[in-house]
Amino acid sequence: MTQLQFEQVSLQATVGSAQILQDLSFTVEAGELIGLVGPSGAGKTSLLRLINRLSDPSQGSLYFAGQNLRQIPVIQLRRQIMLVAQEPKLLDMTVEAALQYPLQLRGLARSQIEKRIQTWLERLQIPQSWLARTELELSVGQRQRVAIARALAIEPKVLLLDEPTSALDAGNGTRLMSLLKSLAQQQTTILIANHQLELLEGTCSRILHLQQGKIIQDLLAAAVDWPQMRQAIVQAEQQDQDEWQEA
Repeated sequence: MTQLQFEQVSLQATVGSAQILQDLSFTVEAGELIGLVGPSGAGKTSLLRLINRLSDPSQGSLYFAGQNLRQIPVIQLRRQIMLVAQEPKLLDMTVEAALQYPLQLRGLARSQIEKRIQTWLERLQIPQSWLARTELELSVGQRQRVAIARALAIEPKVLLLDEPTSALDAGNGTRLMSLLKSLAQQQTTILIANHQLELLEGTCSRILHLQQGKIIQDLLAAAVDWPQMRQAIVQAEQQDQDEWQEA
């Protein structure tokens, strides 16, 4: 069954009449690893927020496993669809408490919680010494890794990542993308917004190229002309900057 389905979905700005997303229609199958690319302000983050119901469409319909998202209770939805923000928060908890908390809410036994947490600490190479640290004692990149571990420990059906490698060094960024590729092969559906095209190339199965709230390309990753796409994104960002300065 199709995992996610967008039917003529648009999102209007809360203030003013501008449309952040315009007439999006596409489907996402289980186990796809989709890269969302485009200049800043293209709508990548807004698209992820729609899927997690941090926003609702101003028109159109969005379905998850055949059910309209509006008909799925938010808590139930977010147990299956996890969003990791670009600058995630640990809710003033220690790393250990932040990792345990969502699993405790699901009623898992202590032994299960410890096993899941240890699995993801190892897979994301998070040192045990971090467990006692608070959010203020971690860098942005360290918080990103912890937040991704927290999301994966829940074992979601869909994982949404907003610029997850923006604060990671090259080695950790590459390892994360390799891990995501293996998860997709195990049928976890992943959508990742990322400016670092070199990390998406060779990892994603499909690329959605957004510009001014519209999908201008929907391609299998193998069919992408990466140099051309980089140039198009740079040109769009320069054009947006020029228009902003003229205004």
